Amino acid sequence: MTGSELMVRSGQVVALRLFDLANEIDLKRAETLWARRPESASTQGASTRSRLVRTPAKAVAFGVAPLTLEFGTVALDIGAARIDAAVGVRLYDFGIAALSLRLPVQDLSWSRFTRLVNRTDQAVGPAAPADVWEGVLAKLRGLLGDALDHPTAVPLQEDYLLAVVDAFEEPITAEALQQRADLIPLLAGEERPLSEGARRDLLRHRFSYYPDDLVAITWDRAFIYEPRHETDVADVLEMANAQLLEMRTYDEMLDAELPRMRDMAEAARRHTNFLAARRYARLARGLHSLVAEVSELAERVDNALQVTEDVYLARVYAAAMDLFRVPNVSAAVDRKLAIIRATYTALHDEAAGARAELLEIVILVLIAVEIVVSLLRA
Repeated sequence: MTGSELMVRSGQVVALRLFDLANEIDLKRAETLWARRPESASTQGASTRSRLVRTPAKAVAFGVAPLTLEFGTVALDIGAARIDAAVGVRLYDFGIAALSLRLPVQDLSWSRFTRLVNRTDQAVGPAAPADVWEGVLAKLRGLLGDALDHPTAVPLQEDYLLAVVDAFEEPITAEALQQRADLIPLLAGEERPLSEGARRDLLRHRFSYYPDDLVAITWDRAFIYEPRHETDVADVLEMANAQLLEMRTYDEMLDAELPRMRDMAEAARRHTNFLAARRYARLARGLHSLVAEVSELAERVDNALQVTEDVYLARVYAAAMDLFRVPNVSAAVDRKLAIIRATYTALHDEAAGARAELLEIVILVLIAVEIVVSLLRA
């Protein structure tokens, strides 16, 4: 690091916690319910449909624009300080609610800014008590519960932390910023020095579009320097987290379904009788419905964000998806769906075989009856 310590003129620290609230969220219904909320809650802010600011709509677009709600402020104990954080919620139609706590930053040295980021993680991150998140989640469910289709009793969750700088005390390029500020303690959350290999890994995913902007992302944190106050990168990172969470939900749902499916198939095979065909067919229909439902929802998640012409955002988005291991989870979901499809096919064939056997038995019985009747007549 060279030169005097940088001063952060303005920015924010954003703590995200995403919840899988339901199979789907009716965003139009949620918007209507938000507009009709009680007088006591009406000061919490308006609702808006999210869009990417810098990028043309034809280059990058949401499949279904998420709904953004403002929930007022909440006081947080960050280290020895008490800071008012703006509370926001963004709802995605595929069932995810992204809760955010935004702590304003003004006139902090780089080292103090880094400490604020790490203390925010300690106060509201994955290892901290979840009281503030649970409070916001309870309010959200109370206001918009009717918009949730098949609400989740115990939702899965993901956390992410954004350190955003809008302006330094002096104009600075991305190259000069990396020479004068040590990003490692901020990105790693570590106060102890890291090895050169660990430092290289943390700084592997860095991106710039203009000479004076910079994004550095890791699997659980990101640093964003954006002097034009654009939020596209932050929005894309949130979307990648939402897709990860939804894929995790499908993966766990299929994990629970596979043993049950095997037990049901074994039970159907053990109790062979004249109703076997019906039992096989009923089980096969259930598996077919499950495959269709998960496939449809997974396709909706895959199409939640379309990046076509914006190469910069496409690189950031692809790196985030890779870091978050979304393709790995998606591949696991596909493998489990393939197992269920194969089981469905086998059960369908067994049902057809059982029906054929039953038909053969009926024919043989009819022939035997015909022979007996003929003999009696003779």
